[in-house]
Amino acid sequence: MTILVCIDDTDNLKSRGTGRLARAVAAELSRKFPVHGVTRHQLYVHPDIPFTSHNSCAVIHLDVPGNGYMDDIFEITKNEMLLDFIEGSDPGLAVAALEQVSPSLIAFGKDAKNTVLTQGKARTLAKNLNIRLEGLGGTEDGVIGAMAGLGLASTSNDGRFLKIGRIRDLVGPQPAENLIAAGIDEILTLDGRPVKEGMIFNPENKSVKPCPVNGKAILFVEEEEGKLSAVKRD
Repeated sequence: MTILVCIDDTDNLKSRGTGRLARAVAAELSRKFPVHGVTRHQLYVHPDIPFTSHNSCAVIHLDVPGNGYMDDIFEITKNEMLLDFIEGSDPGLAVAALEQVSPSLIAFGKDAKNTVLTQGKARTLAKNLNIRLEGLGGTEDGVIGAMAGLGLASTSNDGRFLKIGRIRDLVGPQPAENLIAAGIDEILTLDGRPVKEGMIFNPENKSVKPCPVNGKAILFVEEEEGKLSAVKRD
């Protein structure tokens, strides 16, 4: 059974980012539940939407053996978020089983990438779908991104992985074989050619960020003068 945990608006300009907090929460949840990965999802950047730097939310993907774990997962996440609450942030938290994600929630997530949405709409949607949603401080505007992230992550075709397998252990240039062994399902050039060997360079000299594509973790690379470089996509 897949459980999605989405957090949003947990930082300020001087603090750690939401992605870092999501990885910390995932580490705590992994003490009791199998964590598949953590994804980042880009939301609408607009003057009417308060955000810290990029307006993105983060989703933790859990694989649990059955029903009955939702409240525990919610409370563990909520506790970690409150322990690391940042003044000036407006955090929101939403937790749902994959089967709770309806077409209306997916549409809400897609709208959140190009439309200004409201807390009221997010809260009403959560109530109608019986999804547990809570604001944890400030204006609580993070409930909007928290709901949107559930919809986007459920498609397995949005955003990029902040964590999956052992990819964060591999920093800087890496052989393609190592990246695949670490948890990437496939490496593809932007024109669709599979890459199974050779050195993959990362312009940021950090770990690479594969994308969810049809349920797989795909790393896209671009080739220039025979050099393959990882591409970071939203």
